[in-house]
Amino acid sequence: MSKKFGLIGKTLKHSFSKPIHAQLGDYPYEMIELAPEKVGEFVKSGYLDGFNITIPYKKDVIPYLDKIDERALAIGAVNTVVYREGKILGFNTDFDGMKYMLARAGITLEGKKVLIAGSGGTSNTARAVAQSLGAKSIKVLSRSGEINYENYKETAADTQVVINTTPVGMYPENYTCKIDLSAFKELSGVADAVYNPALTTLLYQAKMLGVPYSNGLPMLVAQAKYAMELFLDIKVSDEVIEPIINTLSKQYLNIVLVGMPGSGKSSIGKALKEELALDLIDTDEEIVKREGKSIPEIFKENGEEYFRRVESEVLRSVGVLTGKIISTGGGVVKNFDNYFPLKQNGKIFWIDRDVDKLVTEGRPLSKDRETVEKLYLERKDMYAAFSDVKVDNNGEISQAVKGVINSL
Repeated sequence: MSKKFGLIGKTLKHSFSKPIHAQLGDYPYEMIELAPEKVGEFVKSGYLDGFNITIPYKKDVIPYLDKIDERALAIGAVNTVVYREGKILGFNTDFDGMKYMLARAGITLEGKKVLIAGSGGTSNTARAVAQSLGAKSIKVLSRSGEINYENYKETAADTQVVINTTPVGMYPENYTCKIDLSAFKELSGVADAVYNPALTTLLYQAKMLGVPYSNGLPMLVAQAKYAMELFLDIKVSDEVIEPIINTLSKQYLNIVLVGMPGSGKSSIGKALKEELALDLIDTDEEIVKREGKSIPEIFKENGEEYFRRVESEVLRSVGVLTGKIISTGGGVVKNFDNYFPLKQNGKIFWIDRDVDKLVTEGRPLSKDRETVEKLYLERKDMYAAFSDVKVDNNGEISQAVKGVINSL
């Protein structure tokens, strides 16, 4: 009978572990949500041949283990358990996973002052990693610690690397962040153990500051590879890690289309839906559903300011989703606050079309060709700043669709 493995945690609905292990090896991998009082019973049951542990049980499993690897014991957290010769053994593969993540992002810790957010099992791992990489100092930020969210700015001035090990900013609380990176004047790197969304609010700050950063996906994939080696008692090259990161990044990526009204976003979105078998969300259609009236009616009855407010709310709600095609209204770029909701899980494509080819019928702000030309001149730099890729749509729709797909 083949062996079976899995993941235990409190909430696993949005975990990427199952698809990662599906690419790592040919073995069943189950997702098992447990209440705190059930953890010990599960560990002792031997239901699986081995399993991973995620928030919040990396410390809780320890009393039920027969033997703990020296590194895991020193860290005080276990994320991988295997059953061998009648014994329950605990390991910590997060350690090597985090080292991989930092190295991949070019974030060095040697001689640097490091601040770690969180006090759980992953925080312990981050501290061990920082020590092993020669950090000059390591401080911990937590809700009730000596350094907390009320006073952390007092120690921020000379902090050089921030590592978040808390679930703050994780889906579905994407817009949550307790750290203001503008207070960190010597910042040279930011790492976040959260991987959904791909760009947390914390990492968005790092991006805007031009600081090297990484989400937790590389760590998650790398630690899974090291856990798989323990499960199967084999050694595998680290070369398997990057293809899995790339595959998952594409699988959960949103394709976001921006551009002038009438530039062909809707048509390209529909063609991409057929080509890629992804759900298509048209934000203008979502606004119409929500308001119960057409967009021209909203402009006429409530005004543009009201429309833009509703539009931003819709963008925030759809931006947290993954693996979607999102076609937006022409004016989303007028408010740069709309950028992060679309960018957090998305690659943004500017669908560009010559002004004389733009469709104007039914467009409340495109009353005539002169108005359209004026709008384009006002917005073109906004589209450029907002987007990752510019796609020409002056030819066949199929060519623009090909341009989007090739850029993925």
